[in-house]
Amino acid sequence: MTGQPATIPASYRSLAQAVAILRIFFGVIWLSNGIAKLVDVGSYDLGFATFGLLWLPQAEYIADDASGTTFLGPVGAFYQSVVLPNFGFFGTFLTIVEIAAGLALLFGVVTRAAALGTLLLIGPIWVMYLASAATQYLWTYPVDLLPLLLLAIFPAGRMWGLDGRLAARFGDRWPF
Repeated sequence: MTGQPATIPASYRSLAQAVAILRIFFGVIWLSNGIAKLVDVGSYDLGFATFGLLWLPQAEYIADDASGTTFLGPVGAFYQSVVLPNFGFFGTFLTIVEIAAGLALLFGVVTRAAALGTLLLIGPIWVMYLASAATQYLWTYPVDLLPLLLLAIFPAGRMWGLDGRLAARFGDRWPF
């Protein structure tokens, strides 16, 4: 015994596989929530499991609640005066982006852009809730935000994803 803490050797490959698993998991999350919006169903009962997904009425409620309770006037006002009155358009946009980002993360193609896009969707909601009188569990959104931030920074699609094939073909010119 040397008194030194044990080190855990980790190869680049095992770390890349862990990040790929995280990418695939978030792809399933975003794709399933996008599909729930597309089919307009939020509650599911598979017999062995009952669960809910974020469908359009719930997304609209969250946007309304966050923007109506925030202390951030300009952001809340934008949601109240632009997003919510035009939720037909923004709901369709949200659905398309969630499905596209979910597929991109799942298959590992333009992974960084997909993760950044999802951050841009939920980031303002979290910021509005953070700066509000609403009672929210503090870590609800950071549990989504931090992994997505990591997926936006690291080339997570290069392991088990199409980004790996595209990077091999285009080299340093493939930024994802």
